[in-house]
Amino acid sequence: VQLQASGGGVVQAGGSLRLSCTASGFNFDDYAIGWFRQAPGKEREGLSCISNSDGSTYYEDSAKGRFTISSDNDKNTVYLQIRKLKPEDTAVYYCAAEYYYGLGCRGYDYDYWGQGTQVTVSS
Repeated sequence: VQLQASGGGVVQAGGSLRLSCTASGFNFDDYAIGWFRQAPGKEREGLSCISNSDGSTYYEDSAKGRFTISSDNDKNTVYLQIRKLKPEDTAVYYCAAEYYYGLGCRGYDYDYWGQGTQVTVSS
């Protein structure tokens, strides 16, 4: 199982980014993908997840409104669109995968993690 997060960079506050998580080595359609982030000196924070099986999504409260998760099963890729970026969004963003058992992807204990992509928001 391999996950590759990409799309990070340096962006000014108010801008947008679309992060990508490209997966390989497993049946993408059977898995849920989650996005997380970890800011310097802080614990890792869950943001959102999507089931590639039934398309269901979940957003943590901190991600509602400015974050949109989507999946392109043909490309084995999950995206996280972030709008109106704020300096406090500065973090390393990670994606993770777990076999989807149904009933939504909230609260999954993810087994497979990709390397993160750095997002830096300047004020």
